[in-house]
Amino acid sequence: MTGTSSLQDRYRFLEDRFTCAQACTDCARMCAIRAGALDPGGGAEADRLRRTGIMCAEVCDATCRALTEETGQDAAALRVQLEWCRAVCLDCAHAFDARPGAEPSAAACRACAVACTDFMAALG
Repeated sequence: MTGTSSLQDRYRFLEDRFTCAQACTDCARMCAIRAGALDPGGGAEADRLRRTGIMCAEVCDATCRALTEETGQDAAALRVQLEWCRAVCLDCAHAFDARPGAEPSAAACRACAVACTDFMAALG
């Protein structure tokens, strides 16, 4: 591998990492907004959706921190975090699909899941 190619790969890796962190932040924000917008007296389904949204926001927030901090995390640990985030985001998107008006939140969850998948591929 040449020096230029190696540098380009590094830039791409960092861009993918930033894109994933940004998608996690967007998803966390949308899930928190959606969870707060649910009717507190809406019954078991609204409560389940609220808990799902809050959990997704927390997992995305933790993933964003893991992506932006230089803590010496190894690729395997980061991959586990990304896979967890991807799975939770897809579950949350599926839950929001059934809720009228929650399309932006579901889309943010799916975008985050895609970004996590893409970054896992960049990890190699």
